[in-house]
Amino acid sequence: MIRTLSAVTLLLALSGPVTAVADEPRKCLSAPEQRAAIARGQVIPLAAAIRSARGSVRGGGSREVVKARLCRQDGALVYVLTVLARDGKVSRATIDAGSGRVVVDATR
Repeated sequence: MIRTLSAVTLLLALSGPVTAVADEPRKCLSAPEQRAAIARGQVIPLAAAIRSARGSVRGGGSREVVKARLCRQDGALVYVLTVLARDGKVSRATIDAGSGRVVVDATR
């Protein structure tokens, strides 16, 4: 038992840190940066982005947004929404903050 535990610990130590792989780097805006983007009219209201995310659900059903962030991705502003479907599945929707178009809707 101890030998197995030691081997597992050694493998984890040698494997290095676990990192998430993303398609493209994303930098989320601070609260003052978000307010400035909204004041300049660069983004649609969050409520409109949430409506887009709810309308993109596969197979119908409702979604509850549990987290929303405004981020810069590939030079554009996007809303990154974490949503919970009625069946309990969590997914992430990326909405173009300028147009409201769903960019990515992926179940996690």
